[in-house]
Amino acid sequence: MTNLATALVETSKEHGDRPALRLDDQVVTYERFLDAARGVAGLLRARGVEPGARVGMVFPNVPAFPIVFYGAVLAGCVVVPMNPLLKGREIEYYLDDAGISVVFAWDAAADASREAAQGRDIEVVAVGAAGPDEAQLAGTPVEEPVERDDEDTAVILYTSGTTGSPKGAELTHANLATNARVSSRTLTELGTDDVVMGCLPLFHVFGLTCGLNSAVLSGACLTLLPRFDATKALTMIGRDRVTVFEGVPTMYAGLLHVEDREQYDVSSLRSCISGGSAMPVEVLREFEETFGCVVLEGYGLSETSPVASFNHPHAERKAGSVGTPVAGMELRLVDDDGNDVTGDDPGEIAIRGEGLMKGYWGRPEATAESVPDGWFRTGDVGRRDDDGYYFIVDRKKELIIRGGYNVYPREIEEALYEHSAVAEVAVVGIRDRDLGEEVGAAVALRPGAEVGVDELRAFAKERVAAYKYPRHVWLLDELPKGPTGKILRREVQPPEDL
Repeated sequence: MTNLATALVETSKEHGDRPALRLDDQVVTYERFLDAARGVAGLLRARGVEPGARVGMVFPNVPAFPIVFYGAVLAGCVVVPMNPLLKGREIEYYLDDAGISVVFAWDAAADASREAAQGRDIEVVAVGAAGPDEAQLAGTPVEEPVERDDEDTAVILYTSGTTGSPKGAELTHANLATNARVSSRTLTELGTDDVVMGCLPLFHVFGLTCGLNSAVLSGACLTLLPRFDATKALTMIGRDRVTVFEGVPTMYAGLLHVEDREQYDVSSLRSCISGGSAMPVEVLREFEETFGCVVLEGYGLSETSPVASFNHPHAERKAGSVGTPVAGMELRLVDDDGNDVTGDDPGEIAIRGEGLMKGYWGRPEATAESVPDGWFRTGDVGRRDDDGYYFIVDRKKELIIRGGYNVYPREIEEALYEHSAVAEVAVVGIRDRDLGEEVGAAVALRPGAEVGVDELRAFAKERVAAYKYPRHVWLLDELPKGPTGKILRREVQPPEDL
């Protein structure tokens, strides 16, 4: 039996009185964590939610997320985490595509979930930040994790592409358990005395595996930050004696921008982990000089659970590199025909191993296209040096990564196309020192139409999550097109004054 929740049961037996989760003054021990998760499993069973059913979750980083997550997994359900910033129209897609049975939502932002569930036979359970209350957990607790096979799906994580709709990567119990083990033992070398900074979103695979699941596996404490604020993060490091900081490059840049940053106590830090997108070397160097903690960078995707390569703690660290493959994972570089690329030539990074997803939910053709021969085609172009270290060169796909969040261009374009004045639109990434990329939209208006860029920006902001809408909008007479009339995003250039 390989139920991911077994780790919580075992850790609670050994370290039940140790802190598992913290949100400012609120501390949840492992014993309380497990009791609450068992109650969630009982709640699901009382509602007739069977093992294998999909359970939606819409939470920021508050204790309710780990409690509901492990409760659903303990009950044998498949968890579908969603960004709490999503609007109702966006949540609808997840509900329908995954065939979700019930949604747990943070009570402070449950309206979008209720809006999405209207007209569907889907219950929305509004939960406070601390987790379900006693009245909600009136059912009989489920004491032991429901039996699951290694290859049974535990989580469906939706990942943005550049064509078609977002696809749900099916991550199995074995995928997540093995990757959490590699993360806790290799990346962070976690122990029961460690305190992990929980500022990475738990609904994202980086925060879920390297933060929550790794902490649970090793009995460490995860101190939670619901919305990243650099000043608050520095305060928490000193207050909670954080030993391991995990973040995306924009978070590291944010810490550097804090006024009087040298005045904060970061002496407890022993390890800093970066992923999500490539970290600018200048940010890495300035961070290490300022805070005196080495940053180790890694690489992975939702489809790989996520960690595929890493600058291992006791090996040579190469700035700008995403390191070497971790245990249980293999990387290679291939050309468009799937042949190995050798020497210094760049190629598309292909990955296989223990963390590789089961496939895309309900999309066998997309799975076959992405994994044609057992190796997942990442869409990222990289190179490998003589020591076997990998470096990300560019992205083959047109995905925008804004502050570690994936933004799917077509989705934003479709929202802007809903405006009556818009004839053509192309959404592109614009380089940004702090965020890595910012979202930009080039718009051509219908003949005779008049509308300002501020109105278009506000129009998009009303229709998509806050991290997605284009901060930069500019008007063109016509967008660049290929011979078939297809808009060529790669040839769209932002104005020089942006």
